[in-house]
Amino acid sequence: MEKYLSIINKRTFIALAITALAVFLTVTFDFEYNFDLTMISIAIIFPLVFTIRSAFKRREKALEFLSRFRTGLITTDAGIQSNTKISTEERNQVRSHILEVSRLLTVYLGPETLDFEAVRKEVGKITAFLDDRRNLFKIGPSLKIHGFLRDVYVGIENTGAIKEHRTPTSIRAYCLIFIYLYPVIYSPSLYYRMSSGIGEWDIWVLYFLCLFSTFILISLFNVQEQLENPFDQHGLDDIHLDEFQVKEDDLVRIDTKEI
Repeated sequence: MEKYLSIINKRTFIALAITALAVFLTVTFDFEYNFDLTMISIAIIFPLVFTIRSAFKRREKALEFLSRFRTGLITTDAGIQSNTKISTEERNQVRSHILEVSRLLTVYLGPETLDFEAVRKEVGKITAFLDDRRNLFKIGPSLKIHGFLRDVYVGIENTGAIKEHRTPTSIRAYCLIFIYLYPVIYSPSLYYRMSSGIGEWDIWVLYFLCLFSTFILISLFNVQEQLENPFDQHGLDDIHLDEFQVKEDDLVRIDTKEI
């Protein structure tokens, strides 16, 4: 239940308070006008749906790049471990770098603070290891391993970009401002439509409809905000980073002939 209530925050209460005040003033001063509410969909719904869709696309891209990153690390390790020309000690050394790269990326993407350069530096050690021992690899296996390592770099750089660069801030700010202004515009218009024969009970219906519609809009905005960073482990749809971290059990030592 706590996760489902995560979409409720201080913005929710601010928007609901503005709505309640707008309805109160509308009824108190009998303020009403006829307004085409389709303008609301153009001003709020369209940009809000656009930002939510963009955030979901970023999340799907992040899943793709994390999968390539994990697969690239595992296959890179398999390629190196299968080369019997490299000593066991050196193979264990590069495996420790592979595990550390995965751990550092998981920490960087998560809620903890870590310099991105630490991830780049660690994966650079794997590249340096391969460059120093290029004469121990045949051309075919060497190209394959570097191809797998390229997937690792692609995963690191793209997930880092997704974490640091969000959907346009100006559009999100625009949506929030208009959500706060929405009850000021909507309440008198709805009051106008209900004004014929409005009674005490109808006033509470007016409150309910305005508060409910505002709650929907601000909740959608909060969902979009949570999707902005799919790695921070605060939203229902955040990516489970542990599932993409390479652990010792995921790596199988290959003692057969060189690939």
